[in-house]
Parts: sequence; C-alpha cells; structure tokens
Amino acid sequence: MKTHFSEEDKYLRAKQRVKELRGFYIHLVIYLVINSFLTLNKVISVKFEENIPYTDAFLNFNSFSVWIFWGIGLAFHAFNVFGFNYIFGKNWEQRKIQKFMKEDQEQFKSMNR
Repeated sequence: MKTHFSEEDKYLRAKQRVKELRGFYIHLVIYLVINSFLTLNKVISVKFEENIPYTDAFLNFNSFSVWIFWGIGLAFHAFNVFGFNYIFGKNWEQRKIQKFMKEDQEQFKSMNR
C-alpha cells in the first residue's frame, strides 16, 4: 500500500481543492447578485402596488424567502468545501473503503484456512 504521496498527487489534490473553492465563490457571488436583484424588485413592486412603506415591503416573507432557502443550499456547499463534511465527506469515504477492504481480506483468510 502506498504510504506517501508523490508531487503529482499533491498537485492534483491541490488543483481539485482550488477548483472546489472557485466553485463555491462563484456560487456565493451568484447567490448575492440574484437575490439582491430579486429582493429589490419585490420590495419596489410591492411598495408601488400596495402603497406601503419600504420597511414593511422588505419585511414581507416573500422578499427574503429565496435568501433563506437558497442559503440553506449554499451552507451545505460551504460545509462540503471548507471541511465540515465529517459524516459523509472524503474522510468518511476513505474510512469505509478501508473497512470494506479489511473485511474482505479477513473473509478471504477465513475461507482459505
């Protein structure tokens, strides 16, 4: 079993990490731009249609509901990228692979006795 990583392996892991970070930051920028536009649009349209104060229009649930629900998805993306993914993250996958390999090896040994 390989116990050390070559320079190429390190480079590929670093490149993948940068790709994940870039993807998250693009997602964050899109989240901020689109939701800002949607909120501004909703507040202005409700203000003029119903003639209510801007604060009341802004505090309407429809003005910030997309922020909340999309924000939940963005939070999961952040957890995945920044390492808060212990339950089903990369380490979990590696631990499960090692566990299954060990079980197979033990099963093979017991069958050959």
